[in-house]
This record gives sequence, structure tokens and C-alpha cells, in this order.
Amino acid sequence: MYQALYRKWRPKTFSDVVGQEHITSTLRRQVAEGRLSHAYLFTGTRGTGKTTCAKILAKAVNCENPQNGDPCNRCPSCLGIDSGAFLDVTELDAASNNGVDSVRALRDEAVYAPAQVKKRVYIIDEVHMLSGAAFNALLKILEEPPEHLMFILATTELHKVLPTILSRCQRFAFRRILPRDIEARLDYVAKQEGIDLRPDGAELLSRLSDGALRDALSLLDQCAATGGAIDARAVLDALGLAGNVQTAQLMALILQRDAKAALLLLHKLYTGGKDVEAMLGELATLSRDLLISSTAPEGGAALLSGGYDAGTLGALQKAATSARLIQICTVLQETAAALQNSVNRRTDAELCLLRLCDESLSGDLAAINARISRVEERLAAGAAYAAAAVPAVELPAPPADIPAPDDAPLEDDGPPPYGESVGVPAAPEAQSAEPVAAEPAVSDPPAAGSTQVYADLMENFKNRLAPDKRSFIGKTHGVLSDGTLTVYCPSEIHKSRLDDPTVVSVISELVAQSVGQPVTVRFEVGDAPDDHHDKMQDLLRMGSKFGGFTVK
Repeated sequence: MYQALYRKWRPKTFSDVVGQEHITSTLRRQVAEGRLSHAYLFTGTRGTGKTTCAKILAKAVNCENPQNGDPCNRCPSCLGIDSGAFLDVTELDAASNNGVDSVRALRDEAVYAPAQVKKRVYIIDEVHMLSGAAFNALLKILEEPPEHLMFILATTELHKVLPTILSRCQRFAFRRILPRDIEARLDYVAKQEGIDLRPDGAELLSRLSDGALRDALSLLDQCAATGGAIDARAVLDALGLAGNVQTAQLMALILQRDAKAALLLLHKLYTGGKDVEAMLGELATLSRDLLISSTAPEGGAALLSGGYDAGTLGALQKAATSARLIQICTVLQETAAALQNSVNRRTDAELCLLRLCDESLSGDLAAINARISRVEERLAAGAAYAAAAVPAVELPAPPADIPAPDDAPLEDDGPPPYGESVGVPAAPEAQSAEPVAAEPAVSDPPAAGSTQVYADLMENFKNRLAPDKRSFIGKTHGVLSDGTLTVYCPSEIHKSRLDDPTVVSVISELVAQSVGQPVTVRFEVGDAPDDHHDKMQDLLRMGSKFGGFTVK
């Protein structure tokens, strides 16, 4: 019968435990010198070796031929404990035996001397699940235990254990296992099992396990079932993950505020079998790395996930501010938490990308702070109100050991491949081979305040603009006064879609040809400047008094 790798390769001695030398060396010395406590408390995250060390300690204290504190694993006591034949060593799950009656039965049974071994050992896993009455029932026997009795408690949530219990136990905190230690163990297990595990696959599995060796072995077991060599691409395909290459590409599109390309890439990954929650988790990890590297460039390297090289992080940092990264992290965390109760996870992910690409669609404080930070940067740089194009993010070419994204893009206008400029795509009107002829200049310019020029040129605007802009421009109206054309939009969404350099260039060119003089184009929300106005425009007007430039 097949046995899972994490069970088959569970350590049998303290020497086999990976990454917990600060604990195993102390326990081994206590066993060798006979200085054992009656109660131990093992704390730490999942998969770090708490229950494993508890079983090894139970064997070591009862072993007939201990070897430097390690059990021999050959004597009748060790073999009986391993097989579960000895009832004197009992493992209890506090999650299912958390009532006071279960603890009272344990307490009544514990007073009897062991029948087959030297010490009666109780291993209580997830001890924080015990009720308050059960903790109180356990407290008395922990305070004055018989000489033959030992308790080993294990928990992942130390704060839920009563202080009176903590004060009666020797506490050992298990650390998250380092990726390099997990990688070395995976290589050893793979060689013993005849699994073709490549270095990049082992490195990726060690990062995905998040410091839990049991999780790493389970992931290796899952990937090995697919057959063939296990490299980074095979791991991503088997686990339904996007991978750091395509995650970096998606983050670049978000920082470029290119919602269309980001949605296309999300669709491509989703139809390729990638898990939505995993994709958002990878984006959250990358945004955290960017935030740490930007706020602590000198000493924050040890805090990074290690999934992205310095070149990729540096390229993405150029297009992001700390306020923007905080907003991205916040939206991703909130969306990931809400996915558990989502009706349509894909829709939630798409809405999340839209909020990340356009902060105005998100009304939380983090989004407003990101928008204000963007305005402050423009004011500090002495920029005019007209929106400037976001510079392209140049991602470095992927190393040879990192798989490239899928070759075939979803559509011709989809996101560019990894390693190329991830900028705002060229507008369709700039690529037209036959531009529409502009209206001839009129002999007599219309009077100030005239709306007829804007209405007459509406069709030319639609012909010269991209398809996704035409429906928005058709719902606006404009007023020409003193060389300034004010375009009034019905909503903030219309204004955000139209207020970009390409649209401004087309409108100003056609209107200038019609009136015979240069025209400055500006956008407002509402029907009249006195009744409706944009709060961001007010900030720019206020800042222009100190920035050395004038807002038209």
C-alpha cells in the first residue's frame, strides 16, 4: 500500500529533524543526562516538526538502548511505540477531545504506573482547543504529576493557552524552516524515491511551502504523480499557479494602469487553469516585496520572499510609490479574504484588477492617499495639469532557470511577452494608415463661449479616437472660451477614460484647425463649473500657486 511521502520520511531520531537544531540539541542533552521535565510545550506553525519531536522524545525516554539522547529504533519499546501497540504512550487530538470529561478520564488513568515502558507519555496535539474547564482539570495533574508521567503539549496558537499551563511547562518555539534546508531535504527524498526533481523545481517547492517541510513533501508528492521531470514549469502546472514571471508582468500592467491588458492576461491565466486565489496571493507577495524593498532598501533584503530577482523589483519600483503599493496590498488582501464566500471568484478578481488599475474606482482611504500622492509628485515636478503618460516598465529578461510565459498570446493586442516594454499600448488612431482629414479652418472664429465648434466636430472626434473612447466622447459637451476648450463629462469614469494625452492631442488639433488659433483642452465633471467640479482639480489649482506654473 502506498504511503504518503511526509509519513514515509518522517524523522525517526532527533538527528533527522530539519531546521530545529536549537530544540533537538537541548532535548537530546536532557535525555542523555536524565534531566527530563514532566511537561513540555511545543509551539510553532504547521509542518515544522512539533508532533514529530514529541514522538521522538517519547521513544527516547523509554528506549532501552539510547544513543547520545536519540532512540535506537530497534528495541521492543521503540518498535512498540512506533507501531502504536503500547497504550502507555498515547497521542490525543484536543480538537476532538476538548471537553472536561475527556481530560478527567485522562487524569484518572494517568495515576497508574505504565505496564510496558518506563514512563507513561501523553502527547496532546492542538492543546489550545481545550475548553476552559478542560484546562482547569488538566492543571492539577500538571502541577503535581506522578514520577512516571510526562505530558508533551503541542499548539499552533500559543496565545490561547492559559498562563497557568504555560508556567508549568518547558516551552520550545519551533521556527519556520529555511528554504535552503527544505530544498536540501527535498533533493534527498527525491533521490531515494527515484523522482527526477530539478534544482529550479526544488527551489520553487521550498518557497511555496512557506517554511513547512510537511507541506513541501506533500507538494512534491502531488507533482510526482504527474510523471516526468519536475522543474519549475511542471510545479506551476501541477499546482495551478501563475509563476513569478507572469505575476511580475501582471504587476507591471497594474502599475501602468493598463486595465485592458491586465484583464486579458488574467483571462489567459484563468483559462489556462490557474487558480484565482493563488494568483491574487502571488500578486500580494510581490507587492509586499516591492513595498519592503522601497521602504527599507538597505536592511530589508532578509525580509523578502526570494521569488523575484533584484532587477525585476527595481524595474517595478520605478513606476510605484509607497502609497500606491500600500493601496495595492490592501485591495489584494481584502479581495483574497472575501473569496471564501464569493459567488463568482473570477468576477471578484476582475473587479480587483480594475480597482488596482484606477484608484478612483476604489473609495477607501488607501486609494485616496495614493491619488493624492500622485498629485503631489506632479506638483513637485512642476507638471502641468494635462495628464502625462506613465513611463513603460522595462522588466529584465528572465534567467535561464526561470520558465518563460506561454508563447501564444490570447489576442493580437494582448500584453507583450516577458522582458519587453510593458507600457501603455499605442492608440489605434496613431496606427491608422489613412487618417481622417480634418475640417478646414473657418474664416470667422466663433464667439467666446460658443458650443457650436465642439458639436460640429463631434463626428471627427469619434473617427479619430480609439473605439473604446468613442462612446465616452459622445456623452460630453464642450465650451470654448478665451482659447480654452472645457469638456464637461457626466461622471468621473468618463473623465478618467478621456483625460489622457492622446485624446487631448486629437481634440486640441481639430478644434485649433477649426477656430484658427491654438486651443488648450481641459476636462471637468458636471454640467457647469460652478455646480460640479473635480476635487483633484482643486488640489492642482491650489498647488499651482506654489509650484511655479499656471493651470489653464
